[in-house]
Amino acid sequence: MPKTPASTSAQLIQGVQERLPDAWVRFNRVYGPLVYSWCREFGLQEHDAADVVQEVFRAVLLHVRDFRKDRKGASFRAWIRTITKNKVRDSVRRREFRPIAKGGSEVLSELQKLAVEPPQDSDCDDATNESADLIGSLLTLIQDGFDERTWQAFNKATLEGLTAAEVAEELGMSKGAVRQAKYRILQRLRALLKELG
Repeated sequence: MPKTPASTSAQLIQGVQERLPDAWVRFNRVYGPLVYSWCREFGLQEHDAADVVQEVFRAVLLHVRDFRKDRKGASFRAWIRTITKNKVRDSVRRREFRPIAKGGSEVLSELQKLAVEPPQDSDCDDATNESADLIGSLLTLIQDGFDERTWQAFNKATLEGLTAAEVAEELGMSKGAVRQAKYRILQRLRALLKELG
């Protein structure tokens, strides 16, 4: 999983300022989970936090050319955190004027459902879709930390719903190795979700 650097490289900042697609992909991978975790740290519920992440990214897109790393004490990460705080405040102000929805599900419970049963239909509510989207994004982030065979075993056993025996036969692994692959990746994902939330 990519670590957020204490100071963002000048190359990444320049790429984002020039709106280069590769720079935006890297920016999203590095700062998406971080901004989300800040939003949760500031007290937003998961669906509000996901919305604020989009608002922060929109503000970065609009104002990134104004950021100057050469200013004394300037830090790209601090600049983004300040934007996040402001967008969280805006969200809280807006929320004061709308009714608070009751219910909803936490990401971890969605993860547990995802690990046991695939969705049955496309009538999932918005909270479930947002949770599944977040989990999908986090899985993409951690995928590079595992070898291809381990990832295939996890994918087939968890997301495709095959039994350990079926996966073991298909990939030429033992059932224990399939279960271990699934366990290792789910543990990494749960740890990341705990950090974020």
